[in-house]
Amino acid sequence: MAKSLITLTDISSDELLEIFNRIKKLKVKIKKRESIKILENKVVGLLFEKPSTRTRTSFEAAALRLGANTIYMPSSEMQLKRGEPIKDTARILGDYLDCLIARVYEHDDVVELAKYSSICVINGLSDLSHPTQVICDLFTVLEVKGKLKGLTMAYIGDGDNMCHSLMVGCAMVGMNINCACPKGYGPKPEIINEARKIGEKTGAKINVVDDPKAAARGANVFYTDVWVSMGDEASAQQRMKDFADYQINADLVKLGSKDASVMHCLPAHRGLEITDDVIEGPQSIVWQEGANKMYGAAGILDFLLGGK
Repeated sequence: MAKSLITLTDISSDELLEIFNRIKKLKVKIKKRESIKILENKVVGLLFEKPSTRTRTSFEAAALRLGANTIYMPSSEMQLKRGEPIKDTARILGDYLDCLIARVYEHDDVVELAKYSSICVINGLSDLSHPTQVICDLFTVLEVKGKLKGLTMAYIGDGDNMCHSLMVGCAMVGMNINCACPKGYGPKPEIINEARKIGEKTGAKINVVDDPKAAARGANVFYTDVWVSMGDEASAQQRMKDFADYQINADLVKLGSKDASVMHCLPAHRGLEITDDVIEGPQSIVWQEGANKMYGAAGILDFLLGGK
């Protein structure tokens, strides 16, 4: 069975660093518009249950720039909508494709796609994890700061899939992370424990608190996500109240290091989880982070499909 990327723990810390190296090299070539045929004759499918701007476009563009062909498959236009079992779809797609990028509501679905398709499956977002986003995020921090180990990230907001993957990703590279989440919205205990076990080996400290200011003090990087993720719309009104104090704004950023950087996985709701002056300000690296989604996708595809 081909190697897949369902969560970050599917790769080792050394493999993560190798992906960073591939991203760095491919970014130079892609920006120069060099002809790259690493994935020539490969077919990459994108099975998406959720809307997407950056994840879909970045992987399609990256695959095309590496010489592959792509097929976009919204689940609403597939037999999945009529109740076909995922394992049946997976088996067939495994015969048609070389790689499948899946953006799903339930994490178990992407796990099942990998189990029954026998091809490389990449998690383009599930309710539990968003590994490709975090690979691109950490690569961006490495570009800006020149290192990862020993830095501290302050994550402010929902203990969601982004929070889960950031905790594990930071732990893998020896980067501390302070997660400030409202009570009742914290990350899953099993993910916290998983990240802390990794951190014991790399020196990373994984802290979960409910005080944004405590998380922010001395932070080198600030990170946030939307308060209402896709699938949480029914609780939107209550979430607006519960997250009101969990905003990255100028006062909170002042508690970090003088050269602290601000990140957001996008899309951003300005005036809610982040203020307009911060996301547009000099400490924001959000647009570099967003641009790196394509280069990151290229590095991930190269690592999983391109060989040595």
